[in-house]
Amino acid sequence: MREKSIGFVGGGRITRIILDGLRRAGEQLNDIIVSDTSADAVSRLASAYPEIETVHNDNRQAAGRDIVVLAVHPPVLGDVLSEIAPSLQTSTIVLSLAPKFTIPRLISRLGGFDRIARMIPNAASIVNAGYNPIAFSQALTDRDKSDILDVVSHLGQCPVVCDEDLEAYAVVTAMGPTYFWFQWAELLRVAMHCGLSEKDAKTGIASMIIGAVRTMFESGMTEEEVFDLVPVKPFKDEEDMIRSIYKSKLESLYEKLRS
Repeated sequence: MREKSIGFVGGGRITRIILDGLRRAGEQLNDIIVSDTSADAVSRLASAYPEIETVHNDNRQAAGRDIVVLAVHPPVLGDVLSEIAPSLQTSTIVLSLAPKFTIPRLISRLGGFDRIARMIPNAASIVNAGYNPIAFSQALTDRDKSDILDVVSHLGQCPVVCDEDLEAYAVVTAMGPTYFWFQWAELLRVAMHCGLSEKDAKTGIASMIIGAVRTMFESGMTEEEVFDLVPVKPFKDEEDMIRSIYKSKLESLYEKLRS
């Protein structure tokens, strides 16, 4: 059972994903407060999660909890850090979900406060199947780390990684589903157009995806050997274009996150 109170600074989609994931895992949402600058967001949260406390435009209240989750985007995170720094207690643990702001940078912007963790969340956390790499500052004890992991482990896998690797995970695992979801949705439409029921199409596509991933990464075969397993490749003429999109879009995005 969770013993620590939690304050979310920011009530957007990632906060809703985490709250939904915790609820789906059977966790109680009591002793959780969420602050957001949007009155509409606060109202939606209060309606969807009546057991939590919500406050409009007062991050100091959220910052007074045992675990403070920074669920805001990098462009506004700097101002948020300055705002909440005076409200942090010596025993507080700050968990940032934003890329770009490394642990040393967070410590600097918080005036030397160093009880910090960073996690790059994955949307599949909403169904407790996320892949959420996490890094800890040297100031956190084993008990502190356990307190954080007791919460986030309900969302899926939470491998402990190096802080400097988190921007790569932001590009690969956090944004990764968006590279495929629209393709799977289109494949579902094609399957139904070809006569499959929606249920059978979803079952077939999901099983195909799982099997394809296992073949790619667990078979011990080379890429070329895997590619050669299926002789008919309807998108072969477009493969080079798709590869170039990956390289141009994602590598430049990573560099922006690291700058």
